[in-house]
Amino acid sequence: MSEAGKNTFRIEKDALGEMEIPDHAYYGIHTRRAMLNFPLSGLRIHERFIYAFGQVKEACAAVNLKLGFLDESIGRAVLTACRDVSSGKFNSDIVVDPYQGGAGTSTNMNFNEVIANRAIEILGGKPGDYGKVHPVDHVNMHQSTNDVYPTALKVAALSLLVDLEREITNLQEELQRKEAEFSQVVKVGRTQLMDAVPMTLGMSFGAFADAVARDRWRIFKCRERIKKVNLGGTAVGTGLGAPRDYILQVAGELKKICGLPVSRAENLIDSTQNSDSFVEISGMLKSYATNLMKISNDMRLLASGPATGLAEIKLPARQCGSSIMAGKINPVIPESVAQVALQVMGNDQTITIAASMAQLELNHFMPLLAHNLLNSLGLLVNATRSFTKNCVEGILADKERCLKHVESSHALGTVLVPFLGYDAVEKIVAACRESGRSLRDEIIFQGIAGADEVDDLLSPKRLCKQGFTTDEVDGMGKK
Repeated sequence: MSEAGKNTFRIEKDALGEMEIPDHAYYGIHTRRAMLNFPLSGLRIHERFIYAFGQVKEACAAVNLKLGFLDESIGRAVLTACRDVSSGKFNSDIVVDPYQGGAGTSTNMNFNEVIANRAIEILGGKPGDYGKVHPVDHVNMHQSTNDVYPTALKVAALSLLVDLEREITNLQEELQRKEAEFSQVVKVGRTQLMDAVPMTLGMSFGAFADAVARDRWRIFKCRERIKKVNLGGTAVGTGLGAPRDYILQVAGELKKICGLPVSRAENLIDSTQNSDSFVEISGMLKSYATNLMKISNDMRLLASGPATGLAEIKLPARQCGSSIMAGKINPVIPESVAQVALQVMGNDQTITIAASMAQLELNHFMPLLAHNLLNSLGLLVNATRSFTKNCVEGILADKERCLKHVESSHALGTVLVPFLGYDAVEKIVAACRESGRSLRDEIIFQGIAGADEVDDLLSPKRLCKQGFTTDEVDGMGKK
């Protein structure tokens, strides 16, 4: 449309009066009122929510057309318009702020009006000519915000959970590759940030991988929690205002359209008024965020320095780190991942409270819950992908630094306790402090063990073994 056309308006009416709507806009008066009522965040709803909403509307239209409730020409135009919406062509016309009153009605009407005006256009009319296709009578036929909104949320969440599981799988596999790569690198383990006992760097990455593997399983299982939808339940889950055949068929139609394992909930009233399944999913996302936080922080510590820190691993240099300190490189990827983890933890608290605020037959805070859940999912998908590609894949071990730390610490002392006893080892450690010799050198100096025996105690093979045998105590313990 020309620039001149963008400055012209059409008049639309509702129960509250008339409003001017830009001629070029596919949204209508209900959307415009919501834009004026909720100028809160300046944000848009998640794009995956837009695609899912288009698919839900398409499923409803397809069943209504099949059952003869929609005229053929109108039904076909509405179906095409729904597909246009779910393809992303009209993202810029889905304009209602995610923070809104009305339990999502404004968002639902935004979709109804965009789909109706696009269908009108397909039929040769101009936006606003609702005599051809009506946003409520045709696009919203046999629906309520209270069933289409949570259904679209579940479809969007399921889609993002598939993406998240894929990215977590990639991260787990990359951590496992690092576990094998670093299996021969001996380092000092630390508890409470103090030297503890020797271990291998591979063990550290193996622990990271196992934690992520549990998250992968949680994400896979939590998809089961939201595959049951209340589509067809209309306002409170009773299906009032919708034909029985439509109620029985619409969830199956949605499954075919979105390609996800959705199905009709056994109790549509329960599925309409209770949001605990979203809280459960959010809790699993929080668990994953907790592990991401721990792993990213550990990597920052292990890479710290490089001259004055641990510097046992080298993170990929992604960008210059300071506007004043030349040559400084910061661990920006783990830092960004940690910030995403914090946001997800905060979102979980909001989701929990929003779900608990439901009253009687409806959760009127569903928009807040939806925005935070999809925000968490989207952030975790992107952060996991970035963490894998931009950080973990390029991590290198500083083997010499790791060995130097082992040799200069007293961590070997604990390895000797089963052989020599706690008190004897304590005296050796005290002698080290007095002589300035390393624990390894002190043991050799006192004739407790030879260099080969000490090196054998510190070998990766020995450290990776679960515990010691009584045969190993013979020899050193008798010297």
